[in-house]
Amino acid sequence: MIISQQIITIALCIFGTMLTRFLPFIIFSVKRKIPEFVNCIGRYLPSTVFGMLVIYCLKDVQFLQGNYGISKMISILVITILHVWKRNMLISIPGGTICYMILIQLVF
Repeated sequence: MIISQQIITIALCIFGTMLTRFLPFIIFSVKRKIPEFVNCIGRYLPSTVFGMLVIYCLKDVQFLQGNYGISKMISILVITILHVWKRNMLISIPGGTICYMILIQLVF
């Protein structure tokens, strides 16, 4: 790409990012009540996304062949225990990731 195309591409990326960041604050200002549909999405979407990530992570695991499924299941158990204990995703997700990395590097 020539320099003018690069500048236009960067400007469009900046515009798109700014638009998606500021548009909710413009649409749902303090004066207007937030629709119940948007509240429902905000309540259930994060857990739905994490559920989809877990399913995507485990879709190709063959639990009856090799040791690959064991390390993932132990890590999921660690994430579950940490999240039930502390109720903090900033602790449970890195804890499970560290557990998984240790298991695949040192044990399995």
